[in-house]
Amino acid sequence: MEIQIRTIDETKKEYIEIGCHKTDEKVQEIVRFIKSRQGCFEVNRDEKQYQIPIVDIYYIESVDERTFLYLKDDCYESRKRLYEFEEVLSGRQFIRISKSVIVNMMKISAIKPAMNGRFFCQLENGEKVIVSRKYVPDLKEKLKTN
Repeated sequence: MEIQIRTIDETKKEYIEIGCHKTDEKVQEIVRFIKSRQGCFEVNRDEKQYQIPIVDIYYIESVDERTFLYLKDDCYESRKRLYEFEEVLSGRQFIRISKSVIVNMMKISAIKPAMNGRFFCQLENGEKVIVSRKYVPDLKEKLKTN
C-alpha cells in the first residue's frame, strides 16, 4: 500500500482520502482509527475553560467525586462523571482499568505485572497507573484485538 501526504493551503479544510479497490475490514479499521483520534473535551483549570483534544489525554481519574483529565504535563478538571467519559470514549482507544481510572491505550509504553493479580501501566510521560484485578481480563482482551 502506497502512502501519500500532500500539504495544502491553510485556508482549506484538512481532509483524508483513501483510495482502495474495495472497502474491506482493513479499510474500515483505518477509518475507525482516524475517527477515534478526533474530538475535544471542555475542561477547567484555575477558573478558566479550555478545549483539549482527546488524543492528548493520558488518563482520566475520579477522586472524591471530582473528575480529572491528565495530559503529558498538565491536569484539568471536568464536570463530567467518569461513566460519562466511558460512554463517550467507547469504541476508541480508551479502557477502564479500575473503579476510578480510564486510560488511553495509545499512551501506554509498557504493562508489567504487580502484586495480587494487578498490573501497572507505564505511560509515555513516565506516570504509572494500576490495573485492578477486576479489569485485567478486559485489558488483555482489548490488547488482543488491537
